[in-house]
Amino acid sequence: MGMATAKHVLKRLLMMFAGYLVAVLVGLIAVVAIYAALSSLPNAPEYFSFFVVTPIAALVVPPLGMFIYFLTIVVTGMQTLIFALIAEFFSLRNFLMHMVFGAAAAACGFFLIWSSSAEDLDPARWADIGIIAAAGLVAGLVYWLIAGRDAGFRRPVVAALTY
Repeated sequence: MGMATAKHVLKRLLMMFAGYLVAVLVGLIAVVAIYAALSSLPNAPEYFSFFVVTPIAALVVPPLGMFIYFLTIVVTGMQTLIFALIAEFFSLRNFLMHMVFGAAAAACGFFLIWSSSAEDLDPARWADIGIIAAAGLVAGLVYWLIAGRDAGFRRPVVAALTY
């Protein structure tokens, strides 16, 4: 019984890790897609179009892409780890909760990089926070699809079928 539980917990930890890595990648793609869509709107800030070019630079210069990916992991890792462990201990499997936490983790990561953004009342800065949070919603959904649907360190009890 002990070995089966240990294997289950190890499997859950690996699923959490894999889900997080994929969710970060999809979240970064969502950031680019959102900026690309919004850059075509009238009165969009000029720097929005810069974020459409950045993925091309990241593809042409792979170290730049890896830097962006690992920087995102660094600034969102701790809060995501805390939430993922809470979700596992309490078997929290609601996709909306994972999405909201993804948005919160992404916004917190944004505040870690630009700590003055909380005091900055520039509407463009608040638009950036909204865009990052929206990408976090997408990342939270991806995490839920990979690891959150089956959250729980405790193995589910299977009732014996009796006829």
